[in-house]
Amino acid sequence: MEIIKDFSLKGYNTFGIDAKASAFVAVHTVAELAQVLKENTGRKLFILGGGSNMLLTKDIDALVLHIDLKGKEVVKQEEGYVHIKGMAGENWHQFVLYCIESNYGGLENMSLIPGNVGTTPIQNIGAYGTEIKDTFVSCEAMDTETQELKTFTKEECEFGYRESVFKGRLKNRYIITSVTFRLTTRNHKINTAYGDIAAELARNNITLPGIKDVSDAVTAIRQSKLPDPKELGNSGSFFKNPVITKEQFDKVYRQHPQMPHYILNDAEVKIPAGWLIEQAGFKGKRFGDAGVHAKQALVLVNYGNATGKEILELSKKIQQKVLNKFGIAIEAEVNII
Repeated sequence: MEIIKDFSLKGYNTFGIDAKASAFVAVHTVAELAQVLKENTGRKLFILGGGSNMLLTKDIDALVLHIDLKGKEVVKQEEGYVHIKGMAGENWHQFVLYCIESNYGGLENMSLIPGNVGTTPIQNIGAYGTEIKDTFVSCEAMDTETQELKTFTKEECEFGYRESVFKGRLKNRYIITSVTFRLTTRNHKINTAYGDIAAELARNNITLPGIKDVSDAVTAIRQSKLPDPKELGNSGSFFKNPVITKEQFDKVYRQHPQMPHYILNDAEVKIPAGWLIEQAGFKGKRFGDAGVHAKQALVLVNYGNATGKEILELSKKIQQKVLNKFGIAIEAEVNII
């Protein structure tokens, strides 16, 4: 392990922001992680996974610890189910594809989400009607202070909408080293009711879809709407879909009856943030090298040389205009650094 000084993070964040780390080290095993933590007790740390859910607005004056733990294994089998563990540094989409090829169902609706396995519980990532919590069994995480490994159950993770205990009260205290999922091996639960999946399957004349069909449909939809970070810097959805009260929704809906919405329960309604942003006039707009993607208003992009501060300022303009127009506050989903 080599600690490198003044290290550019441009290739380690999907926005492609050219921020620098005062020090950088990559760890490839749990033992290496423990060693680095022990040898740098008291030093300010910045934990870096796939770099897909963050916006760097400044240089990082800390030891950037890149979690590059690899491996996947079946740890338990039961009637109709398998428990599979993925190490934190495994690419998420490749892990999903591996599960599908092995006929393990449950993750297919989350195909092509950028990032690594280890960061999925932090955000409780989700797409097309599924979330990590739906198949999550547990995760192992290392205490940054004691280097002890702790297993967190689903209940202990305190999952919410794009939230978990690791994003809240235990932020920076633990580093996730692996995640275990309980997936089906037969009688897969096929979920095609959310978004454009059913329409995509129909276009391909698929009437009895399997998990690979769903994954292929989700991948095609995402590729048609979302830019590849390797070609155009972005972090996927920049904003959360706001959840508002039924009373607030009734008031706004009277003024905007064309507003798409999803009724969550008797008291809450979810509104697509992308629609709000598009109606506010930002879809496809460019401000220097910072912009809003032409096909999906939820996605902010770096056309080449935008700084993190420029993208952040654009996000604030969007939030303010949406609030002024609809009275609805939208929050950033990405971590602003």
